[in-house]
Amino acid sequence: MMSSGSGGGNRRLRIFLVENHQDTLIGLTRYLEQMDHEVFSASTMNESLAALRKIQIDILLSDIGLPDGSGWELLQRANLPESVYAVAMSGFGMNADRARSKAAGYRRHLLKPFDPQILDEILAEVALEQGLP
Repeated sequence: MMSSGSGGGNRRLRIFLVENHQDTLIGLTRYLEQMDHEVFSASTMNESLAALRKIQIDILLSDIGLPDGSGWELLQRANLPESVYAVAMSGFGMNADRARSKAAGYRRHLLKPFDPQILDEILAEVALEQGLP
């Protein structure tokens, strides 16, 4: 797991990113850090579960297809507070996939590759919900 981010922007969120594709993980981490968010990351379900027991986050961005389980299983096992906004990221976007994400507790299901503007809108929504200016 890596943690990073510096500075203290007005809408700084604590984001946990779960992605097993290394290039995507690096790219998304850099993108989120450039917006001054604090980013924690993992590439497997078990790494994520261990890390999530030790930190508090505002948002979970999780790939659905993980090498040791699924993002659906991760969210069910993580036992996160209701205040955590969970977003599923997947290459699968059929209605059944979206329904399964919703049933697991994800509030949004982003189909990869997704438009960064959609992610920006979600982050702004979370910041508003968290009472950040």
